[in-house]
Amino acid sequence: MSGVSGRLLRLLSLMQGRRDWPGAELADRLGVSPRTLRRDVERLRELGYPVDGTTGTAGGYRLRAGAAMPPLLLDDDEAVAVAVGLRTAARGTVAGIEETSRRALAKLEQVLPARLRVRVGALHAAVVPLAGTPVAVDPELLTTVASARRDHYRLRFDYLARRGERSRREVEPYGLVCTDRYWYLVAWDTDRADWRTFRVDRMGGVPARTARFTPREPPHADLAAYVAAAMDAIAFPYTARVVLRAPAEAVADRLPTGGVLEPVGDGACVLRFGAETVDWLALSVLYIGVPFEIEEAPPELVARLRELGTHATTAAAGAPPA
Repeated sequence: MSGVSGRLLRLLSLMQGRRDWPGAELADRLGVSPRTLRRDVERLRELGYPVDGTTGTAGGYRLRAGAAMPPLLLDDDEAVAVAVGLRTAARGTVAGIEETSRRALAKLEQVLPARLRVRVGALHAAVVPLAGTPVAVDPELLTTVASARRDHYRLRFDYLARRGERSRREVEPYGLVCTDRYWYLVAWDTDRADWRTFRVDRMGGVPARTARFTPREPPHADLAAYVAAAMDAIAFPYTARVVLRAPAEAVADRLPTGGVLEPVGDGACVLRFGAETVDWLALSVLYIGVPFEIEEAPPELVARLRELGTHATTAAAGAPPA
């Protein structure tokens, strides 16, 4: 490859990896003069790449989107990441892109160097997906949710809950989390004034955008970890949601397995948790050892707490004085 051709490819790679480049910095990275850089930019334009430039001491260059998809230059790690991503997409968590993903992957693997094909093949062979068929969702639904999150628009949709209840929801979207089987939306539910996690495939069609909202602090810095903890909680046959009258940091080391804790201000926090039995549900919240209020729970929990309270009061009344 000639020096000019190699330099053009490096210039294109740099411009594809970053939106704006000051001319002096770009020339320095390539080891050429500003005049040579201008000639190289002009060659890219002749090849059909839409490169915008500004003049003056602060002048620079930007590779903008054009009418057609230009060839992309990927380094080794980027090429492996794209190939793995296409193989994952071909498993079908988004409806209608499985075949497209397979075609794109075939084109990419044709031009991958042998050393990269080995890496991609080894990674693919080592990954064993969990059992179960992925539930595909409509790409239009995903893009609608994603754009509403980006532009800070509320969404209104019909929702089918896990136990079959239908409801009309209006939420502020904060993030989409994809697992091996499902897509989840983390959002602030405006009617319930609280954070909720929704399975995207249970939304009734494409949601409608309504009013704009001012972003608030999300419930967790890592939304994927937040969804994972929430899924652990609702996987139990009995679940509850209680307000603990203590700061989150004061009770964090006494939470039941899979419990999700959310600070709510005024020295209080909300705990969502689950258990295999009502007895274990009751004992778990009593073990925390702070005053609490039940917001959501099966009726059996309330009855069991009353029984345990009666037993404890009776035992305390009959105990010898200290």
